[in-house]
Amino acid sequence: QVRLVQSGGGLVQAGGSLRLSCAASGNIGSIKTVAWYRQEPGKQRGLVASITSRGITNYPDSVKGRFTISRDNAKNTVYLQMNSLKPEDTAVYYCAARRHGTSEYDNDYWGQGTQVTVSS
Repeated sequence: QVRLVQSGGGLVQAGGSLRLSCAASGNIGSIKTVAWYRQEPGKQRGLVASITSRGITNYPDSVKGRFTISRDNAKNTVYLQMNSLKPEDTAVYYCAARRHGTSEYDNDYWGQGTQVTVSS
């Protein structure tokens, strides 16, 4: 089992920055990919960023160049640095971890979610 605990988030003005953290504990050696997703009310959850155990990152075009996913292996923590935030980035953000696969549906573990609100 793996437990993911998120921290960070909150309210920020447009153009500002926030950093989210996702601390993992448990059998983390089995994890191949950690990803961040976000969900707005009434909308489907979507990928924000992902990082593999080899350090390969992936971003959708909507956040590319503004968001950066990184990891600190010593702290078993994955971060999402969000810069140049826009009101449309407002959502609940979730971290997730999976042992295999590439789809959102392959994720085995999820964090508790954290609200990010960007005011205009």
